[in-house]
Amino acid sequence: METKIRVAVIDEYPLFRDGVKCGLERHADIDVVAQGASAQDAIRIAREYEPHVIVIDLSILGSTLTGAEDTLLQYPVTSLLALATAAGEEQVPSALRRGVRGFLMKGSSAQELVQTVRALTRGEYYVAPAVAAKLLMRDDSGAAKVVPDPSPLSELTVREEEILSILVKGCSNKEIGSRLALSEKTIKHHVTSILQKLQVRNRVEAALLAAGKMPAGIALRQ
Repeated sequence: METKIRVAVIDEYPLFRDGVKCGLERHADIDVVAQGASAQDAIRIAREYEPHVIVIDLSILGSTLTGAEDTLLQYPVTSLLALATAAGEEQVPSALRRGVRGFLMKGSSAQELVQTVRALTRGEYYVAPAVAAKLLMRDDSGAAKVVPDPSPLSELTVREEEILSILVKGCSNKEIGSRLALSEKTIKHHVTSILQKLQVRNRVEAALLAAGKMPAGIALRQ
C-alpha cells in the first residue's frame, strides 16, 4: 500500500484552509494532516506531523522567512509551497534562495495545486507561470533584467545562449526562429538541448534559472 502524501495548510482564514483541504483530499494519494494560521503553527506542525508539503500563505512567511528556512533544515522531508495573492511578490526571489520550493497564485485551480504538491513531493520545484513572468522582468533591485547570468550556463553553446536570452523574454519557438532566421524545428532542437544541459523540466524553469531567480538543477530529484 502506497504511503499517502501528508500535507498541512497554513492560512489566516479557516474558510480558505477548508477549501484547500477539500480540493486536496478529493485525491486518494493526499491526506491533509493539520491546519494552522501562523508561521509558528507551521514549525509546530512540521515537528509533530512531518508533512511532506506545507501549503502556506506567502504573507504569513513575510519577514519570518528565517523561521521557514529553519523548518526546512530541521525537517528535510517537508517542502514549503507558498500561495501568493498577487504576482511579483518581492519576497519570492529571497524565499526561493532560502528554501521555499513552490509558488502558486491563490486563484490557481485545484488541479494545479494537486500537481504542484505531487511535484514537490518528488523533490522538484514549481513556480506558477504568472509569478515566473513577473520575476523574469526584474532583478532584485526592481530593474528590468533580460540578460542571463552565464555562470550556471557554462555548458551552453553560443547559439544556445543566444536562444535562451530571447526565451527569457517569453518568446515562442516560432518567434525566436523569426528573430534568428532559423526554422521553428531548429529552435525546438536547441531548446531541448538547453533544457537537458540545465537539468530543468520546462521553458519557465530554464528562463528562471537564466534570470538568476532559481538555483541550478532545480528539477533534479533528491
